[in-house]
Amino acid sequence: MAKKSTSKSTVKKQNSKFKTIVSIIVLLVILDAALIYMYYQYKTLPRPEIPSPFDFPAIISGDTSAVEKFTSEDDFKEYLAKAGESIMGYYGGIGLGIGAAEVFEEAVPSMTRDMALDVGLEATKALGLGGGAEEPSRVSETTVQVTGIDEPDIVKTDGKEIYYSSRNYYIEPMPFLEEIDIKPSTSSRVAPNRRYGSTQAIKAFPPADLDLDAQIEEMGELLLSNNILIIFTNQKDKIIGYDVSDPLNPVEKWQVNLTERNYLEAARLYQDKIYFITRTSINSVTPCPLKPLIYNGQELNIACSDIYHPVTTIPADTTYTVLALDPQTGNITAKTSFIGTLGQSIIYMSYNSIFVTYTYPGDFIAYISDFFKQNNDIIPSWVIEKMNNLQTYDISDQAKMTEFASVMEKFMLSLSEDESLKIENELTNRMDDYATENNRDLEKTGIVKIKVSDLSVTATGNVPGKPLNQFSLDEYNDNLRIATTIGGRGSFIPTFGRVGESVNDVYVLDKNLKISGAVKDLGKTERIYSVRFIQDKGYVVTFRETDPFYVLDLSNPKNPQLKGELKIPGYSSYLHPITADLILGIGKEGSNVKLSLFDVADPNNPTEKDKYMLDEYWSDILNTHHAFLLDDKFEVFFLPGSRGGYIFNYNNEKLSLETAVSDIRAQRAIFIDDYLYIIGEDKIVVLDEKNWQRINELDLQ
Repeated sequence: MAKKSTSKSTVKKQNSKFKTIVSIIVLLVILDAALIYMYYQYKTLPRPEIPSPFDFPAIISGDTSAVEKFTSEDDFKEYLAKAGESIMGYYGGIGLGIGAAEVFEEAVPSMTRDMALDVGLEATKALGLGGGAEEPSRVSETTVQVTGIDEPDIVKTDGKEIYYSSRNYYIEPMPFLEEIDIKPSTSSRVAPNRRYGSTQAIKAFPPADLDLDAQIEEMGELLLSNNILIIFTNQKDKIIGYDVSDPLNPVEKWQVNLTERNYLEAARLYQDKIYFITRTSINSVTPCPLKPLIYNGQELNIACSDIYHPVTTIPADTTYTVLALDPQTGNITAKTSFIGTLGQSIIYMSYNSIFVTYTYPGDFIAYISDFFKQNNDIIPSWVIEKMNNLQTYDISDQAKMTEFASVMEKFMLSLSEDESLKIENELTNRMDDYATENNRDLEKTGIVKIKVSDLSVTATGNVPGKPLNQFSLDEYNDNLRIATTIGGRGSFIPTFGRVGESVNDVYVLDKNLKISGAVKDLGKTERIYSVRFIQDKGYVVTFRETDPFYVLDLSNPKNPQLKGELKIPGYSSYLHPITADLILGIGKEGSNVKLSLFDVADPNNPTEKDKYMLDEYWSDILNTHHAFLLDDKFEVFFLPGSRGGYIFNYNNEKLSLETAVSDIRAQRAIFIDDYLYIIGEDKIVVLDEKNWQRINELDLQ
């Protein structure tokens, strides 16, 4: 009896050992993945993403470049049936999520050193509007990534009129109950009336005539194209075009209405054409045809045979549709659809190509199988053989993970108590060493290159890790540069109960998106906080406790090099070129907003030429580049804070606070002629840039 009792006890202990190891190897991986997925879901809530017409590449494993269209609804359903098995095992998603951003960046052409002074100053370039007393000689935009490719923002101007869409809503006083014929009741309440903010047309030039011309009872991000004001409503269920040729009387000209279960992701304006993207949750019963919207009374119908999917099965819960729209008529002129998963993607556009990135996990089964092969002194041959066979099975990733757990269970139950304890420690420690050498195989970013002229896919490729935002990509002389972070918190890499060590790389890809060179291992244990590429130079900031500012020489695409490094307290989350030799960094040190002026004249020895600690805990520039404005004519730049608006001077390579406006909830700034318009939630203040005196102001409440 004692032997039988011991046997049962042993089985229980073995089961306990199995649970311990499998929890380390499987459950933590899935939990990490779930947290990542929820993180990306959260990231998608407040921020717009950039649309782009493109064919969708395959992911996960197998051929990550081949795509094709569904042949029928049954074909779509069969694909979903297989994809559905692995959707819960997918680490994060590859769809066009609304993360960080929104992401066009200029493919800067070759230029002289003097011309390079203008790189990155797109927002302050003058628009040639002619002379005359009533015509401004120069007009800025809010900062965009590419000159000529406009991005939706809350402020737009044509040099005469400013259009501003408030991001707030107001609670109106309740009318007297008698007036609305409602008797007070102890069992019910009458909710207060809520009036959402509006879009205001404001006569802006000359500044002496500053006044409210009209108010449109819609709000959202704006685009302006040849007297057509486009509003992407905050509810993201419609796009409205208004004729504002008479600013005193805006007239609705057209409307695009999204249908049920369809959501507006983002938009761009390029060469008098609006590109926008919609997202549709896939209905597994009737996945197609798609009917994402109605325009000019017509229902858009997208057949199953017009929807792209990767040849390799991927988890899929979303269909994305990219559409081109004529802003004068509201007609849809082109479209393309593809399947994906709700998550994060980055889009970058040059004048000739659109680059789309999507981050995905590598093949975990292949990863762990290779680990077992390299550690065959502690893993029996039959386990390695099972893992090799598992890679060849035509089943979902989730099914493979289940089979993997079964193999591990069988293996662990075959061990004694002593063997189990040893294996547990060996697996954990050896995996740390293995991950250091192989983590780039388990976290990838795929890239698709699309020709702007005909929307054809011209190349696909991938790099290890994931980019931070739009500034992580840049095209120069037909080469794409991309900065990525591998590992660390929030990554796809399984940590086995530990926080994996992160590293940062910069890759150079040729016109076919093949890696030609790389600079690796920047900022070990840190992650990228900001990136800027300017011609043949790259600037990268990583952060954990200090702010390493790296200078890269990218003049030889096959041999990019790290030239210089500077470590200072705090971090910069936005980099902006001021001159050819000066880079402005805006970020934080401790609880305060910090401005750093980096001297990069000697790439081997970058220095912090000057810094300024602002008595602010936050600036909207840390959230969006649209909030920054630079005026190189007066050598000043603007940034908003929580307490007001600030204008800094950077002449003589020093940072000085030129003036501050304290009584405004500042959001944006633009210049028209030599007048700076600070636009806030509550008012507009106009300053004369020649002497920084207030010229006029307008109450917006």
